[in-house]
Amino acid sequence: MPRLPFQQAPIAATSRRWTIVWLLFIASLINYLDRSSISLALPLLSKDLHLGPESKGLLLSAFFWTYALMQIPVGWAADRVNLRWLYFSAFVLWSLGQGLTGFATSFGVLILFRLLLGIGESIYLPGGTKIVSLLFTSTERGLPCGLFDFGTRMGLVMGGLTIPWLLVHFGWRLSFRLIGFTALLWVIPWLWATKGRLDQRPRPASSGRDRGRALRRLLTNRNLIGICLGFFCFDYYWYLFVTWLPDYLVTVRHLTILRAGFFSALPYFVFGASEPLGGWIADRLTAHGWSETRTRKGIVTVAFLCGLLLIPASHVQSANTAVFLIAGASLVGLATGNLLVILQCCAPQEDIGLWTGFENFAGNLAGVLAPLLTGVLISRTGSYAPGFGLAVVVLLAGIFCYWFIVENFDLRQPE
Repeated sequence: MPRLPFQQAPIAATSRRWTIVWLLFIASLINYLDRSSISLALPLLSKDLHLGPESKGLLLSAFFWTYALMQIPVGWAADRVNLRWLYFSAFVLWSLGQGLTGFATSFGVLILFRLLLGIGESIYLPGGTKIVSLLFTSTERGLPCGLFDFGTRMGLVMGGLTIPWLLVHFGWRLSFRLIGFTALLWVIPWLWATKGRLDQRPRPASSGRDRGRALRRLLTNRNLIGICLGFFCFDYYWYLFVTWLPDYLVTVRHLTILRAGFFSALPYFVFGASEPLGGWIADRLTAHGWSETRTRKGIVTVAFLCGLLLIPASHVQSANTAVFLIAGASLVGLATGNLLVILQCCAPQEDIGLWTGFENFAGNLAGVLAPLLTGVLISRTGSYAPGFGLAVVVLLAGIFCYWFIVENFDLRQPE
């Protein structure tokens, strides 16, 4: 039974830890519903504002500028402050950024609100990972990590099914306002479920010299370097899906916005449903005595190899076959919960938020590059195939990072 961060009795805290995981799931769903709405609205926005492929890539990339830059400071804060209020504040900020997008009147203002959205949404992975590490032991974390991150993919599924309908019936401006401001209702159950403190015990004070040495050790830590490089590879592939898939289905497969939203929902659902499944499988195998290092890295390897299906998807003639292959390529999601647990196994408990901040910073550098490079490749080649192929090559490089840079963590100190 892990030490729980609540002041209430252990039984009450135990019953509420899964409530908190489900609230993180819903917050993650809203998070991706908000950030992906720009991709679904892109055909309308590009027509309204006369945007070419490179301008569209710039707009899709803008969110990640602040999102990536905030990862390390937010991860540092997640290790030190009450996550009840940190997550609350960030959630309110990103919901306002989403809602205010509906009032934008120019391309520059749209980018400004995307930057604000990125600041608020930066809490999602460092905050969620830290909270899971406080509530569960390492061998229990695969399922809750996969579950709360499953919400991001379900946000894309819901976005694909609902946002096109909103766009068609209400236009993009009112759609953004409805999505952003309605989400603020989430804070009510969050404040109820997280009564008390949601943080770890205060750490002893350290001198400036000690902090400097600790930072140097952190930046040269082999495991952290391997985790950051591997997560960069994973996120490059993932953010190609998030930013370009709806536009690809409209412009290349010639689907309507409504049909593109529906067909993009299938790969997102497969990706998301795979996340808790992959984490649960690893949890069960390690509980039966399997090596945690080989099990989690093995599932990551199988998942990453599924990404190869994205290459034939860009060459087949049938739109239905392409979507089927893209759905198969979405089994990369089997890796996600295990990627988060690998970090938690390698990081000191008191620095899990900070490590996650570094990891997600590296991943979201890929979020900056993937839409930009894909836009440039489309502009210069007239095809999505080179962009898809590059994403697969980058993803497969991640297998090397996790096997040959990240060390064996079976011998870590017990918690």
